[in-house]
Amino acid sequence: MDRTSITPEPHQLRALAHPVRLRMLGMLRVDGPATATSLATRLGLNSGATSYHLRQLAQHGFVVDDEERGNGRERWWRAAHTSTRTAGGPAGTEAGDSADAFLQAAVVVYSEWLQQAVEEGPLLPEPWRDATSFNDWIHRLTPAAARHLMRTVGEMMEAVEDDEDDPRARSVVVQVHVFPRPGQEYDAQERHP
Repeated sequence: MDRTSITPEPHQLRALAHPVRLRMLGMLRVDGPATATSLATRLGLNSGATSYHLRQLAQHGFVVDDEERGNGRERWWRAAHTSTRTAGGPAGTEAGDSADAFLQAAVVVYSEWLQQAVEEGPLLPEPWRDATSFNDWIHRLTPAAARHLMRTVGEMMEAVEDDEDDPRARSVVVQVHVFPRPGQEYDAQERHP
């Protein structure tokens, strides 16, 4: 599959700032097209709720009808892009507030994935147990160095080729978070240079 991404406008990002919508979009991106009913079953929701969230995602350009599927009675949906990139913005602006709301929802989903991965760890085949890694590093960096780090990691991830032909290959989640360690203090000059 060709990799495509969307950098949403603030109003689009705000529509995505909902954990159920993020989960649904992730499922469509990773597992492929689905109906509202099949997503409802997987998410433990009713199909009316998933239909509503799918329409919201469609209205804002994240999902589209999968016209190759369905028989007129079933509406199939697919992700419009393989990834979402956020631009953010200054605190107190529409762009900044939308990005913050999106990140709050994303953290919920990321945390759920981490928890589920740990819970399922004992069930993994040994090669996958050995390949699984949970690490953290703390460095003292300037904002410019932190941005450079993220660009470098992003370039490395973009260079990774999916292995579609090997039956042993599985979807692997790589979460990368770069942020100042919480609880630190900043002087006025740092906040408003």
